[in-house]
Parts: sequence; C-alpha cells; structure tokens
Amino acid sequence: MSYLPPDFERKICPPGTLTARAAELARPLVFTNGCFDILHRGHVTYLAQAAALGTSMVVALNSDASVKRLGKGDDRPVNALADRLAVMASLACVSLVTWFDEDTPLQRILECRPDILVKGGDWPVDRIVGASEVRDWGGTVHSIPFIHQTSTTALLEKIRRL
Repeated sequence: MSYLPPDFERKICPPGTLTARAAELARPLVFTNGCFDILHRGHVTYLAQAAALGTSMVVALNSDASVKRLGKGDDRPVNALADRLAVMASLACVSLVTWFDEDTPLQRILECRPDILVKGGDWPVDRIVGASEVRDWGGTVHSIPFIHQTSTTALLEKIRRL
C-alpha cells in the first residue's frame, strides 16, 4: 500500500518562496524564530502563546550551520534542519515554517513583513532582531515570559547524566 506524504509537509517553505507564501496567509501575521532543536513543553507553550497574538504564524528555524555558530556545543543541533522543519510544521499553531542560514532572521522578517514579532522572555524587546523594522511598518513586538523553566541544553545535560 502507498501512503501520501503528511499534509503538514506543505507548510515547509523554502526561503526563496517565503514572500509569496506569507502573502497568502491571513493577517495579522505573527513571526518568531529559533533553533527548536529538541521540542519540549516550554517550546510548545511559547509557540501557542505567540500564535494566539495573531491569525497566522511563520516560524523561521536556524539552519544547522547557524545553530553551530551560536556556540551551543559541538553536538548541536541534535536534530538536523529537515527533521526540525517537519516537527515544527506538524504543529497546528504553525502556518508556515522556513529557515535562515545567517546569524539573524532579519532577512526572513523583511520578506514576510509580519504584523507581530515575538521572541521568548530571555530577549528584551529592545534587543529583538527586526523590532525597529516591524514597528516602522506599524507592527508590534513582544517578549513572552517563560512559564516552564525548560531548555534543550538542560534536557541534554540531564540525558548525559543518566
């Protein structure tokens, strides 16, 4: 028997098509980004809260090379970009998922022109990449406080101790 690819895979959007695909999404459009290496409760809570600020949400993932440049460890990311994209796309709150190889997601932000830019509580609003640009075109910027004190780094440390 042959099985069709899961519908969520249509949410994976190569950077070159982001502008056109984002233009098709209902507004207001939320944008967030991150590594999302090993998805955990803190991630999914944050993503649901971010998505609730608008009607559609684009998530941009750091490429594998971009994650390595962040200095999270030689063994990071644990999950390759293709796997992280698929997991992120499978979430109901995510409308599109794309990626960036640069050190920041600024180019993806400029390409999809979100109405709402969101990062986690470890990012003060004035340090969020793209904040001034989003505000210049009338959007808002949010730093969502963490509810669950979880992180991929802490999770990996726990696994290594076992």
